[in-house]
Amino acid sequence: MKITILILVSSLLMGCSTFAQFNLGKLKNQAEDLMKTTTGSSSTSLSNDEIIKGLKEALSVGTNNATSSVAKLDGFYKNPKVKIPFPKEAIAVQQAAEKFGMKKQSDKFVMTLNRAAEEASKAAPIFLAAIKSMSISDGLTLLKGEDDAATRFLENKTTTELTTKFNPIVQRAIEKVHVTKYWNPLITKYNQIPFSKKVNPDLDKYVTEKAIEGLFILIAEEEQKIRKDPVAQVSDILKKVFGGN
Repeated sequence: MKITILILVSSLLMGCSTFAQFNLGKLKNQAEDLMKTTTGSSSTSLSNDEIIKGLKEALSVGTNNATSSVAKLDGFYKNPKVKIPFPKEAIAVQQAAEKFGMKKQSDKFVMTLNRAAEEASKAAPIFLAAIKSMSISDGLTLLKGEDDAATRFLENKTTTELTTKFNPIVQRAIEKVHVTKYWNPLITKYNQIPFSKKVNPDLDKYVTEKAIEGLFILIAEEEQKIRKDPVAQVSDILKKVFGGN
């Protein structure tokens, strides 16, 4: 009888131990899941206003870094990511120029296009003003988006405004670096070719579009750095918003 009771008690104790282990294991898994959701991203503890402030700060820092890298000699011209090529619609002019031994003049023209973009890129305040006035309703969506989500949002929201404000700056830059001085001989020579198709690209518009396009490429790169590299998170709000990503 005593032996039977001992066996029953032992069985109960083993069952309780197994049950306790089961519950402890379950609690451990729940704790780990909770840790993942709370430490995996700091965004869960951030307000939407803080996220928006962080995103705008990231774009401002990115814009300053991008413009400072191109608003100098060879900033566009020697950067293959943003270098402005001969206008596509005027490739026939380039080909004709090189055929007539005017490759140097053609290359010089391309260089002056890039010089104009470099000169115009000193107007960083236009971009910074667009960032400050940009309306963002759902910051978390952008924060959790692609590595260039904020830049692409800025591009979609402000390109029209930026083009309008940037164009006169480009016009002045084109005059300053004498773009037309190198364009006119090329187009004149081309127009002497019998039956040549009329080509007359809007150089102001072309440089404006390419300069803005190039700046957004570089701003996107800066955004990616801020998202991934703690060294690039140069302010408290950047550390707070992006530090846990």
